[in-house]
Amino acid sequence: MDERTEPSARTRAATSPVLTVVLAAYNERDNVAPMVERLDRALAGVAWEAIFVDDDSPDGTAEAARAIGARDPRVRCIRRVHRRGRASACIEGMLAAQAPFVAVMDADLQHDEAALPEMLKLLREGRADFVVGTRYVEGGSAAGLAGLRQSISRFAGRVAQLLLRVHVSDPTSGYFATTRATVDRLAAELATDGFNTMLDILANRKIALRVAEVAYGFRAREHGESKLGVRVVIDFGALLLSRLTGNLVPQRFLLFCIVGVTGIGVHLAALAALKWLGVGFVAAQSSAALLSIASNFWLNNVLTYRDRTLRGLDAVKGLALYALICSFGFLSNISVAEWIFTIDRTWWIAGFTGALISAVWNYAVSAALVWRE
Repeated sequence: MDERTEPSARTRAATSPVLTVVLAAYNERDNVAPMVERLDRALAGVAWEAIFVDDDSPDGTAEAARAIGARDPRVRCIRRVHRRGRASACIEGMLAAQAPFVAVMDADLQHDEAALPEMLKLLREGRADFVVGTRYVEGGSAAGLAGLRQSISRFAGRVAQLLLRVHVSDPTSGYFATTRATVDRLAAELATDGFNTMLDILANRKIALRVAEVAYGFRAREHGESKLGVRVVIDFGALLLSRLTGNLVPQRFLLFCIVGVTGIGVHLAALAALKWLGVGFVAAQSSAALLSIASNFWLNNVLTYRDRTLRGLDAVKGLALYALICSFGFLSNISVAEWIFTIDRTWWIAGFTGALISAVWNYAVSAALVWRE
């Protein structure tokens, strides 16, 4: 940052921020300084602050942000230990904002900060309560997305538009600005274990938001690795299902159930392979069940509870406890299904009820004992 054009520390400290820019970050050390420099240029004449919300990055992202904050009071850092996830990071950052207007963008330099003044203008003039940065209108661009990722983005956006009745051109953008008052009203309703806070806000039915869009160009990543992967896709699906149920079914429980379905596939595949190798049915069934439990534990550990991931000896202990919990879940499944079947001979109702009771048991008890906060 050019020190000749940088306002004095006393001047900055005496000016209350008008806009807080929340930057969710994980392993973005090399992008911190360029991000601050770009914000300084884009928001010339605007009193702003930037909050980097770092999920305990091993590359020293928090240290880089704090080093800049030591000489520039506009830059702050929230370092989160034992908590992970973009959604919860965005929510914590927005709730820590000092300004009446809040923008959320990624710290990887792919969101174009040049769109911020127009987004802020719409909010300050009262023409919108929520402004979406969009890649898919005239003047916007998704050039920074590779072909497959762009196709996935467009498809996911279309699904969100159809299922959640979200009437914006780019529901998966993740780049938005809103008022602090809106954040305060909706914070308690937002999912903390997902990825797309913007879509979560747009899908809310608690308050009617006046929504506007500002075009921006999505840039290619310069440093670090993309966070878009299987986890994000699964999170997106769970968020859609949770919102479709009116948030009656928690997003984490849906992820837990999705993992459970994969466990059925693992069980059947292992059983078929062991039978093909000539293993007796009882031994093959037992081995397949144990493999399924281990698979479910691993997937839940890295997906459903990635903000509480168990490692080392804790993971071994967690697996043993999870297996014990699942054994009780299996017994409850059989007992409930048998009882239902004596009342109503419709086999699939009995089977579904037993499976549901088992899933709820496994989820509730494992959350309390295995992946406890």
